[in-house]
Amino acid sequence: MLRGFYTAAAGMMANQRMQETLSNNMSNANTPGYKADQGTMRAFPELLIQQMGSKNIPTTSGFKIPDGGHVGSLNTGVYMQESIPSFKQGDLKETGIGTDLALVQNAVPDETGFLFFHVQDDGGEDRYTRNGNFTVDGEGFLTTNQGNYVLDENGDPVNTGGLEFAVTADGILSVENGQTFTLGLSYSPDAGDMVKEGNDLFRLSEEGAPLENARGNDAISFSIQQEHLERSNVDANRTMTEMMNTYRSFEMNQRVLKAYDQSMQKAVTEIGRVT
Repeated sequence: MLRGFYTAAAGMMANQRMQETLSNNMSNANTPGYKADQGTMRAFPELLIQQMGSKNIPTTSGFKIPDGGHVGSLNTGVYMQESIPSFKQGDLKETGIGTDLALVQNAVPDETGFLFFHVQDDGGEDRYTRNGNFTVDGEGFLTTNQGNYVLDENGDPVNTGGLEFAVTADGILSVENGQTFTLGLSYSPDAGDMVKEGNDLFRLSEEGAPLENARGNDAISFSIQQEHLERSNVDANRTMTEMMNTYRSFEMNQRVLKAYDQSMQKAVTEIGRVT
């Protein structure tokens, strides 16, 4: 009985984690460049149930030999193993704002590879983003909305001096005084190595392959569209359906848990009562 109790509880915990992931996706459905998380469910190891018994041998001494047989396997529950971002390209939205840049990935050497804007966090560490909703700070540097510097291909902050600048399709930024910058675009051979940090920032995992300069590989094709933003790749309708299914699954496990609880209560209060 207790095994079933814990199995139902494990299912509820997995459903809760999945619901949290889906809720976070839904809340970021309108966040530019956001990549939806996909939760993966895994089953705990199965147990093999075997019948144990003995067989009587027709002898004068009543000799017995062990006898058993396979009953079958028993699943011990489910858990949410991990949450993996989906790096599918989002649709473009025209904003008419000059500091908005959309990075469009046309072709990469491998289907698992992905392109990012190269930025710098508050601690001076390299970070990467797909959210091109940029702005210009008081010192004239191009930054994200959280104040992270946007870097050029040499890893230096881009100083536009103001809001008036132009960006070509291949990522060359030109300001009014004629100065030009080549925006830093990084390519990850395996986007699965990228870890979300919040505020639309990604970092490279400790086991991940180092990112490459996107312009150093002829097999990479991209374009940058100024006055556009990449939308979130969250499918709102599908996410709502998955949230409803997860909630129903949670309710079913909850009913099973309640039934086990009532059975245990009856066993404690009624079975074996001395009358």
